[in-house]
Amino acid sequence: MNEFVAEIIATMIMILLGNGVVANVVLKDTKGHNSGWIVISLGWGLAVMMAVIVAGPISGAHLNPAVTLGLAIGGLFPWPKVPVYIAGEIIGAMLGAILVWFSYHDHFKANNDKAGFLGVFATTPAIRNHKKNFLTELIGTFVLIFVIFYITDFKFETLQLQSVEVGLGSIGALPVALLVTAIGLSLGGPTGYAINPARDLGPRIIHSLLKSPNKGNSDWAYAWVPILGPITGAALAAGLFLLC
Repeated sequence: MNEFVAEIIATMIMILLGNGVVANVVLKDTKGHNSGWIVISLGWGLAVMMAVIVAGPISGAHLNPAVTLGLAIGGLFPWPKVPVYIAGEIIGAMLGAILVWFSYHDHFKANNDKAGFLGVFATTPAIRNHKKNFLTELIGTFVLIFVIFYITDFKFETLQLQSVEVGLGSIGALPVALLVTAIGLSLGGPTGYAINPARDLGPRIIHSLLKSPNKGNSDWAYAWVPILGPITGAALAAGLFLLC
């Protein structure tokens, strides 16, 4: 695999397992129905871990445009590669969402809860307040990116001496899995913690394309929140990292 393909495949795996655990908890008549938020948070953390194991040695396993942008702003990733990585992440997220659709197809057909149907694919706020939802996504992604910088154990003086390319794969899969799980458990309640523009946008696009009478609308009016909130949080985390 090259870096582009690695980001596609790893992000696909992450979304398949991450959105898959949401489907297992939310959709009617699954084995895991109503098993709760702890299962979702742990499932997402493990989904990230599996994806990092696959792509870490090849692309650094960013899996997330906010990670890619944050590392680039922080001087840890070359800007010319940013569009390639982001494209791979969005494509992978779309493919993962398609696989979740096929895996749970009968359960989607039996589901009469339009909000739950959408919730398997994209994030939705518990209380709709776009400004505060934006702030929640900003804070969650800030924590994600800022902690990632310090798990890498790089010093700013080192960055001034050489060009360094790092990603999630360079720091090991387990710490990142625990970080994502912690964010989900602590900060995921208000918005469902996208903390990743590709994780929300790619599956939301797939949801909008599905031909299902009980899917409801794709809530594009909210879609800017899990895109701009994480990007802003990543930029602030990178800025603080550079100041420190």
